[in-house]
Amino acid sequence: MEVIHKIGRRKTAVARIYLKEGSGNITVNKKELNDYFTTATLQYKVNQPLALTSNEENFDINVNVYGGGITGQAEAIRLAISRAMCELDEENKSILKPEGLLTRDPRMVERKKFGQKKARKKFQFSKR
Repeated sequence: MEVIHKIGRRKTAVARIYLKEGSGNITVNKKELNDYFTTATLQYKVNQPLALTSNEENFDINVNVYGGGITGQAEAIRLAISRAMCELDEENKSILKPEGLLTRDPRMVERKKFGQKKARKKFQFSKR
C-alpha cells in the first residue's frame, strides 16, 4: 500500500498527515501523540475516526501540524484522518459523516473593525 497524504484545517491550524500500514503509531511533529496532546480529550479527538472505523492498530500516521492552538490542531488532524479513512474505503463515509467528522468547521475569529475596540465591542458612547 502506498502512503496516503491528506490535509485537514480548523481555524488557523493546518495538519498534513501521511498514512501507511503499520502498528498504530501516531507521530505529531516528531513526538508521540501522548507527548504532544497531553489531555485525554484531545487524544480522543485525534483517535475518533480510527476508533469509529475500527482501524486503531492498522495504520502508522505521521502528522505535520502548525498554526492555531492545541484544540484547533487536534481537530485539524481529526479531519485529515477522516478524509484518509474515506479514501481507503468508501463505506467509512457512511460511518463518519453522521458524526460530523467530514465537515470542515467554518468558524473563524472575526476581524476587528475600524473605529471599534474589538470585532463587535464599541467605544462607550458619551452624550457630553
